Amino acid sequence: MKAVVVARKMEPGALKVSEIDSPALTDDGVRIEVRAGGCNFSDILMLQEKYQVKPTFPFVPGAEVAGVVREVGADVPDSMEIGTRVLARCGLGGFADEVVVPAAAVYRLPDALSFEAGAALPTVYPTSYAALVWRAPVVRGETLLVHAAAGGVGLSAVQIGKALGARVIATAGGSAKLQVARRAGADVLIDYRREDFVPRVLEETDGRGADVIYDSVGGETTDRSLKCIAWNGRLLVIGFASGEIPEIKLNRVLLKNIAIVGLHWSAYSEREPERIDDCFEGLFAMAERGAIEPLVSARYRLEEAGQALLDLATRKTVGKIVLIP
Repeated sequence: MKAVVVARKMEPGALKVSEIDSPALTDDGVRIEVRAGGCNFSDILMLQEKYQVKPTFPFVPGAEVAGVVREVGADVPDSMEIGTRVLARCGLGGFADEVVVPAAAVYRLPDALSFEAGAALPTVYPTSYAALVWRAPVVRGETLLVHAAAGGVGLSAVQIGKALGARVIATAGGSAKLQVARRAGADVLIDYRREDFVPRVLEETDGRGADVIYDSVGGETTDRSLKCIAWNGRLLVIGFASGEIPEIKLNRVLLKNIAIVGLHWSAYSEREPERIDDCFEGLFAMAERGAIEPLVSARYRLEEAGQALLDLATRKTVGKIVLIP
């Protein structure tokens, strides 16, 4: 089969496609013919040995796929039929034309979603669902501030926030990206390159501040977010795309009676595996009623995996990008 194989620490530009043996089918495994594979920042960090999970070389990157079931193991339920359209959380192995995934991590793809949209869903949408439904529940009518709202994880937060009834304020760099956030449902747009988001958020909330802040950026963005958060507000720590882990002044946490809440979605499979199916059921229900739809802004051939990750790393993309074997 064709696959992107990482044999050593490298940068995205060094990625190449190789011919390798197909993975062996396990008793609990599902062999999927990959129609699309999603790209994430974690893929880049794994190549560079900077991610918290460090696979042993050689490995095939790619944590999420959508495709068609071609073979099932002896212990897989009969409901997982050959030919079924599915999406899967594979962790590794997705940058290939086939992958074997434990049946517990494979889900029937809703009719409302294409293969490309399905491959764009399993990482960023569960992250935002767990954040906004479980960790810092958004109440209808509250104000949700989403930073980096035109990226994959940001757009998922905008869509899920709107589905939950929030008024969404979106920040992004440049008018083109802000319009992407607008189409996803954002009510208020702030171009952080042109204006300070703090006074604008306070203005838009009559001085009250945002009830929930979804922060995947870190650094100075986190620090300044504490200046426009509401009394009893919740700050969600999603990631550190800026490359800087902030140091939070706890006096602000005390004075505003706020909660700082972390979200590590990839740890749920180990820590709370029983909740994962509930998350996907909730997301599929939203998709079926048209409340969410992953935006796939670019498609690359498998041989262009390096360029795809470079474009992702340099923020030349919006929404999600996928590889097509």
